[in-house]
Amino acid sequence: MLVIENGRVIDPAQGVDGIFDLLVDQGKIIQLKPREKDRTRKGSGRKNSSNDLMVFDATGMLVIPGLIDIHTHLREPGHEYKETIKTGCQAAAHGGFTSIACLANTNPVNDNQSVTEYILKKARNEGCVNVFPIGAITKGLNGEILTEMGELKEAGVIALSDDGKSVKNSELMRRAMEYAQNFSLPIISHCEDPDLSKNWVMNEGYVSTCLGLKGVPCIAEEIMVARDIMISELTGCPLHIAHVSTAGSVKIIRDAKARGVRVTGETAPHYFTLTDEAVRGFDTNTKVNPPLRTEKDVKTVKEGLKNGTIDIIATDHAPHSSLEKDVEFEYAAPGIVGLETALPLSLMLYFGGILSLPELIAKFTVNPAKIFSLKKGSLEEGMDADITILDLESKMTVDVSRFKSKSKNSPFHGWELKGKVVATFVGGKMVA
Repeated sequence: MLVIENGRVIDPAQGVDGIFDLLVDQGKIIQLKPREKDRTRKGSGRKNSSNDLMVFDATGMLVIPGLIDIHTHLREPGHEYKETIKTGCQAAAHGGFTSIACLANTNPVNDNQSVTEYILKKARNEGCVNVFPIGAITKGLNGEILTEMGELKEAGVIALSDDGKSVKNSELMRRAMEYAQNFSLPIISHCEDPDLSKNWVMNEGYVSTCLGLKGVPCIAEEIMVARDIMISELTGCPLHIAHVSTAGSVKIIRDAKARGVRVTGETAPHYFTLTDEAVRGFDTNTKVNPPLRTEKDVKTVKEGLKNGTIDIIATDHAPHSSLEKDVEFEYAAPGIVGLETALPLSLMLYFGGILSLPELIAKFTVNPAKIFSLKKGSLEEGMDADITILDLESKMTVDVSRFKSKSKNSPFHGWELKGKVVATFVGGKMVA
């Protein structure tokens, strides 16, 4: 049995915020008990060998549902030199994540039952957190032939996405949503017009002009956001917009929600902490897809998080080795690792007065759980004991050499951040 005592428990799913003792047995939460007497000490786990009882003193700490990342690239199978399921799970646990959903752009692509089963088997044997595969919309991510969605659902995928690419053909995207709805699978859309975004390097604007780098305009994202929302409105299929980065996208999603369209959205920490000004140093770790935008876009993304237009904070954890990053900026692969920095970066929204703690935690827990029908994201009795404990007052300096991820491509190296994960439990077992 595990007892996490005297911590400030915040569980947005239940509207809980107070000092509680949390009791865990056989991997399940069995009781959330209000604390009658405060304790003064602040320590870590201790085990009573006589009755196999472990007590974790969480005095002065936050105890929250295990974080869920709905947008992780694990790279396995096919690109194990960048990341493996094992190292990706370790990075997730170190960052406070107990569940991650991995995208389909592996090699081979997760567009069939055998690849899905391989990922799940690997995760069971080598992973330390829950792994939920996301299947491809089209075979090979080629945007030409739809996958066997029923087969993928049966194998265990929780959603469908061609992330890394958009589905250019509007007719095909309509059919994808119609079929996906039959299997209760939401569509996750990577919104990027491929014709407007050819050979881009960064956001199109003042900075790209100064640097002489080819930019991609915001409308390359916004056009596809609008199109896919319209198709969702036609078909009734739930649609989730990945990595929202522009002010225009936030407005389009907000307007669609007001009309009753079944659309949700996510953004990643780099879209509310960095602007395209970061590219001036030609650090290839600032090259992401979609690219870093302007201060206006960052401000609107924060507003979208505050007013509920953007439902989820995801990492878009995209590991790359030095082979892809230690090259000229134009030739560098886009993407950064995010699992180990997402929570402290996002806590800047709390310390900056933009989101309350329950609002922030909801975007990592109950919101992704509800949108993707996961039995996770809450500390309710009977739920799996997936728990994250953090210390809001502890400071940390980002050091990529200490990352658990196999890749180190982060633009946040050297940043001093406030708020640190103290422990991560999956099914009642401490994994970090």
